[in-house]
Amino acid sequence: MVKHVPAEAHGDERGALLSFLAEQRGGIRRSLLGLTDEQAVSTPSASELSLAGLLKHVAEVEQGWIARAKGEPPAVHRDESNWHECFRLVGDETVDSCLAYYEKVAADTEAFIRSVPSLDDTFLLPKTPWNPKDEQLSMRWLCLHLIRETARHAGHADIVRESLDGATAFELVAKEQGGSWG
Repeated sequence: MVKHVPAEAHGDERGALLSFLAEQRGGIRRSLLGLTDEQAVSTPSASELSLAGLLKHVAEVEQGWIARAKGEPPAVHRDESNWHECFRLVGDETVDSCLAYYEKVAADTEAFIRSVPSLDDTFLLPKTPWNPKDEQLSMRWLCLHLIRETARHAGHADIVRESLDGATAFELVAKEQGGSWG
């Protein structure tokens, strides 16, 4: 039997896309559960990635994409001179401040995606080093890209966290829910 799902639920396309994005954001956030700031900025694996740096990066990237879709400049302009700061905390940034910012970015993304008339609507992505030509992209493409980008880094976060203290994604989900895994 087919059930009717209200448009605002996860059953509609926007809701499904936003739900998948929220799920991947959860992986990033959970990777930081129970860690000190010192642990969160450490780089225990073969890469130079830290959990705090991954958090900062995904929040910044998501905000930047939504800003571009709105026709606004990103909150942080990155180029060769400051790219190295994209994956690490600088100045007075903390894990807590980055988590709060990521929560705000997520709310802004959801509000924006729910407000566009159609996922087929497009925006101009101007030339950048990672996008060598002016390109019109749909809101649907934007959602899928954010899911892909966040999932990629959530996978990195899984590896970094497991390298740090052995905690796995399943254990962190259980911990977040107040239980234990296994």
